[in-house]
Amino acid sequence: MSRTRTAFLAALALVAGASGTAVAAYPGDVGISAIPCTVDYKVQNDWGTGFTANVTITNNSAPKSSWAVKWSYAGNQKVTSGWNAKVSQSGTAVTALNESYNGTLATGGSTSFGFQGTYSGTNAVPATFTLDGVTCNVDDGGGGPTNPPDPGTGNRVDNPYSGAKVYVNPEWAANAAAEPGGSRIANQPTGVWLDRVAAINGAGGKMGLRAHLDEALKQKGSGELAVQLVIYDLPGRDCAALASNGEFGPTDIDKYKTQYIDPIAAILADPKYASLRIVTTVELDSLPNLVTNVSPRNTATPNCDTMKANGNYIKGVGYALNKLGDVPNVYNYVDAGHHGWLGWDDNFSATVQTIKQAATAEGATLNDVHGFITNTANYSALKEPYYTINDSVNGKSVRESKWVDWNRYVDELSYAQAFRQEAVNQGFPSGVGMLIDTSRNGWGGSARPTGPGAKTDVDTYVDGGRIDRRLNTGNWCNQSGAGLGERPQASPAAGIDAYVWIKPPGESDGASSAVPNDEGKGFDRMCDPTYTGNPRNNNHMSGALPNAPLSGHWFSAQFQQLMQNAYPPLP
Repeated sequence: MSRTRTAFLAALALVAGASGTAVAAYPGDVGISAIPCTVDYKVQNDWGTGFTANVTITNNSAPKSSWAVKWSYAGNQKVTSGWNAKVSQSGTAVTALNESYNGTLATGGSTSFGFQGTYSGTNAVPATFTLDGVTCNVDDGGGGPTNPPDPGTGNRVDNPYSGAKVYVNPEWAANAAAEPGGSRIANQPTGVWLDRVAAINGAGGKMGLRAHLDEALKQKGSGELAVQLVIYDLPGRDCAALASNGEFGPTDIDKYKTQYIDPIAAILADPKYASLRIVTTVELDSLPNLVTNVSPRNTATPNCDTMKANGNYIKGVGYALNKLGDVPNVYNYVDAGHHGWLGWDDNFSATVQTIKQAATAEGATLNDVHGFITNTANYSALKEPYYTINDSVNGKSVRESKWVDWNRYVDELSYAQAFRQEAVNQGFPSGVGMLIDTSRNGWGGSARPTGPGAKTDVDTYVDGGRIDRRLNTGNWCNQSGAGLGERPQASPAAGIDAYVWIKPPGESDGASSAVPNDEGKGFDRMCDPTYTGNPRNNNHMSGALPNAPLSGHWFSAQFQQLMQNAYPPLP
């Protein structure tokens, strides 16, 4: 199934049609490209009598302190309003002039603006664009290549993992290889977490985003390669868990946009990286928190109530999807929690509705969502082979067991497949795919059941046969007894684009006691092995490992446990 996506074709090609795109070309390796400028004209919403469009211009000539973009319509389109540019129209001719704040365009620099218009009949994309009188998207004869470098991906593929290697983070690989036995998995691909502004350029001696992408180009060789990035720095981040609070306060939406998302989008849009398939997992835990941890729920927190009231989770995710989705080789996957969080009737469809709200905010459209990801940094079993949601014992459904607790799902695969279908039912493109994080949900080792539980009663049956050995599905921090799960692989099941290791095994979920830090990370009692719980885990013990460092820091004891309890087992 193909998705409706922006088409970035060869430099001399232009696409026409109501959902079309005027194609941006790729500059050559010379200092100033023979293609003097490129324009990407993308219709974002079209309702038959009107539309909104986004225009991105890239200057491949000498630097500019002001600019004017012009085009003419073949039909009767009329511009009614614009933003980030002064857009005017005379007859069929349209002129867009820079605003005072975005007039500067360096060589290779880009900027975007948008507008709304009306039409009847057809809404064809204009055939020709000029920047300061120079025709864009064509070779000016200046000595550069007449054929641009092959961008590799062209149109987005249905599944970015299909037929592709996946980037191995050399920093994580070095940590893994330094552990006894770690060389067995040090070659596995893991996510690169951009969890603060400093991570974009690199902090504390760590690689920044460009360094990772440059390394990805080396690993790519002549084939295809996917790079997995975690976009994770919302205002008021992780409102229900203190261990991963972020650097931006609840009202810092403008800082999130300009200091975090915009710089990331600018780097990803660099034509140098056009041949990479860049997978972004967008803002983990944020939108589900607006469903389950707000008033009047007994799991509500004041921080989540604040974020629901101010709308900045919705705005932030929408802005990220819009800006990142404008990059033709970026694949956005939105966080969809996990079955032990959202599998209940009052959470399931409401979460899809909330994601849809974000995916149509701040200029984003549903087509900016390539798919969803479940179980990120969590422990829910991929498959429960020894019982199903339809089983019953002595006339009682497994849904009545203490472990299942009236959930509709018992494992991640069934939940992810159902979530995808619900998203399609609510209007997302039929080709959306799912990712499942299997980095820590193997639950192997001596405690792994080998068959169903005894049918003495429904609790004995479920507890005796369940693969997931946590005390409660609400436990999420450095879980004791966990193991590596299925190795990353593409297209493992219907509707599933890939099993992935987005959470790098061996990186802590949070400190088991308060640790002063400059990363904005608080102390969450769910990471304290002595904690007796709260309503979100039905007041069970936390099940957390002791002596854990701050979230994201290397946790050797956890890494060793994950290898020991891996399922499938490690060689």
